[in-house]
Amino acid sequence: MPTLTIKGVPPELHEKLKERAERHRRSMNSELLTILERTLTPSRKSAEEAIAEAEALNDRIGKTFPDIVNEAKRKGRA
Repeated sequence: MPTLTIKGVPPELHEKLKERAERHRRSMNSELLTILERTLTPSRKSAEEAIAEAEALNDRIGKTFPDIVNEAKRKGRA
């Protein structure tokens, strides 16, 4: 398996990766591989899958996208 060395990582980015890895209970290497896989591996979802995910999110937060937009308009943010 190939090895990749990353040089010149800014301390702030290193710390963010470390915190994220801890949050997900992974090593920094595993976390970075997960990020790279999710970013570089295309995932094609069907329309039905995308709609189901959006509906699940709506259920979790108790609002739909139009609800959020209308609420922001009422508050004068749009």
